[in-house]
Formats: sequence, structure tokens, C-alpha cells
Amino acid sequence: MAPRTHTRRFPKPIRHDGRDYLTTEQVAKLLGVKTATVYAYVSRGRMTSVRIDGVDGSVFGVDEVEALMSGRVRRAPAGVVERIRTQLTLLQDDDLYYRGCDAADLARTVSFEKVANMLWDNEVDWDSLSRIDSAARDSIVSLAGPHARGLDLIRLTTDVLGARDAQRHDRARSAVTTAAATTIAAAVDVLSPGSVSSNGALAQRLWPCLTAEPATAETIRVLDAALVLLADHDLSAGAVAARVAASARGNVYAVLSAGLGAFDGPIHGGATTFAYRMLAGAVADPRAAMADQMYLGGPIPGTGHIVYRRRDPRADVLIEMLCTSSTADPRVVDALEEIERRLPSDTFVNSDLALAALALAHRMRPDAAEAIFAVARMAGWTAHALEEFHETRLRFRPEGVYTGVRPTKY
Repeated sequence: MAPRTHTRRFPKPIRHDGRDYLTTEQVAKLLGVKTATVYAYVSRGRMTSVRIDGVDGSVFGVDEVEALMSGRVRRAPAGVVERIRTQLTLLQDDDLYYRGCDAADLARTVSFEKVANMLWDNEVDWDSLSRIDSAARDSIVSLAGPHARGLDLIRLTTDVLGARDAQRHDRARSAVTTAAATTIAAAVDVLSPGSVSSNGALAQRLWPCLTAEPATAETIRVLDAALVLLADHDLSAGAVAARVAASARGNVYAVLSAGLGAFDGPIHGGATTFAYRMLAGAVADPRAAMADQMYLGGPIPGTGHIVYRRRDPRADVLIEMLCTSSTADPRVVDALEEIERRLPSDTFVNSDLALAALALAHRMRPDAAEAIFAVARMAGWTAHALEEFHETRLRFRPEGVYTGVRPTKY
């Protein structure tokens, strides 16, 4: 009897960096079907699955998926935003990656400036950036008024620098990244209640803008980690707004303004403020504070997430650093741990509450968490713009579903 032959279920894994390939779950999400349907497509020969060394499960070529989609629907359904392909950030299995690197590892080992350069795929010399002049800084602060938040100052700084830059429409990578880095650094200068040192890393210069507590190597490291962890988060509202501006070929200042506009809301950047207020009230009696939140109903500020299912990796890193810090207010750490213990089993602390804890534990101004978040995310919006500049112009044009009064023909 001839020996039985065995047919391989999967082809031999190929050596590839994983770019231009999608997981089964990603394909199902794009097609709007169940994962079982994706497997059915494979069995019917409509799609081809491959294996990549170091990647679990089957993956599918992006071009093949795009071809299948274009064959099914000629135009995106009304209200559906154009599919956005990106090589920047991956959210997978409750982990966060920047260009294939674990963001948690980067936060522990690499500075914000280096992560920004990595996202931008360009080496900006942050130490040689031109600084905003004192007259412009004073004008922005005066125009904003005494009740302005840090975010208001950041938005005004972006607009002023854009208006003053005669080369603002230059979309060359080096020009865009230099302008973005200059704007981020200028925002730090404007946030300061006094003069800011021209030396040191961005986190080191940002610290005295947020708190009167003396900086240490340990506190700067935690602040730098927060900036790294919040630099980008795939297609959040601010990133989509930034891409829409870039799709219309807005300059980098317009892109940052668009991102900041979407960011300035109670369920995006403002979520950190609600988390800060809740945690500030919980320091004296976290049990009572949690009881009050449960009584009021609704989600507890700074918990759960629309993407993550079991944990927020950004919060994990920040909380770990706070718990081992020698300078953080122990009452804040204790309150945070008590809140974690009393959360329902199906929820968890997210980056908003962890960032609020960082601010409260080091006696920062009430809007510090929101300001840190905005400064960090400007790096990600710039990276999204750099990608979008290479896409078809004005590609974000979903079809509206008109529900108003029908016109009368005469």
C-alpha cells in the first residue's frame, strides 16, 4: 500500500515584517462579517490566507481584501468613512504598538522626542529648534485671559505660529516635522507661568509648567513615559480630524488645529479632567467616592475603554511607575488602588484616570493631565498627516443620508 500523503493545512510560514497584511479579525471588521465568514471565503477560494513567521494565525494581503471589497460595494455606504491604511499604530490583544514596537517598552526606555521622530520617520534635532519669542508668548497669554486652560494656550500657540510661518504650506517631510516639533516646544514655553529653561528634554521643560513641586530624575522619567504612551492611539477622533484636514491639503498647523478641535471635548481630552475631579474627591475617602459614583450611575470616570477589553496598557505602565515612586503622594496611590479593587470585574482603569493620578500625586494644576495629553498627541497627528499627504486628495467624502423636507417640483 502506498504511504498516505498529508496535505498541509497552511502554507509554510514566510519571512515578512507583516506590513500590508491583515489578521482574520481585522479582515472581518473591514468586511463587516464574522470571522467564520472569512474562513468560508478562504475555503471557497475567494481569499488566500498565508502565515508569517512570528505572527499567530492566518493573515491576508491588504490588496486582496481591498479587491474583494471593491467587488462587493462600488462606493462606501452612506455615512461610512473611507478605509484608512496606516503603518503607525496597532492596537491588538490589549497591547499598543508604534511601528511594530511595544509602546510600554518604549515608555520605559526611550524619550518622547525619539518616539516622535520614530512616528515621523524623520530625525528632527529638537535641541536646535527655534524658540518662540517673548513678545509672541506674552501676547498669547494676554489674549487667552486669566481663565484660559492649558489646552486653550496650546491651540492659540498653534494658530499664531501658523500665521507667522511663511513656509507653512511646505509639505516636505523635513519641513512638516520641524514645524510640528517647533509648535510642540512653543506650546510648552507658553504653558509656563514664568520663563522656561532652553535646555533639557521636553519633559524636563514641561514639568515646571505644571507644578511647583521640584523636578527629580524620577518624576521627569514618569512624565516622559506619559508623553510616550499618549503620543498616538490609532484612529481616535483627533487623528481622524487631523487626517481630514491633511486630505484637504491643510498645512501642518491646520492639521494640529483640527486635531486639537476634536480633542477639546468631554469624551476625548476632557475625559482626563472628569477623572481628575473624581480622584481628587476620592483621596480622603475612596470608598465613599466610589459609592457616590455607583449611586449616580453611568460609567466611572477614567475606567473602561471602547477598544481595550481587559486592561489599558498605558494605564498599567503609569500606575506601576506611580506605585514605585518615592515622591508621589501616597494618598493618591492608595485611593487609586482602592478604586481599582472596587471596580466591577468587567472594567478597569484607563489612561485618563492614570494620567489624572500622575497629576494629582505631584500637585499639578487641575488641567495638567489634559495639557500633557494634548502635547503628546500632537506628535501622532503629525504622523497621520504625513501619511495622509501621500493619499488621494479629499478622499473623505461619505454620502449623506438626507432626512429633511423633500423639495417640491414646480
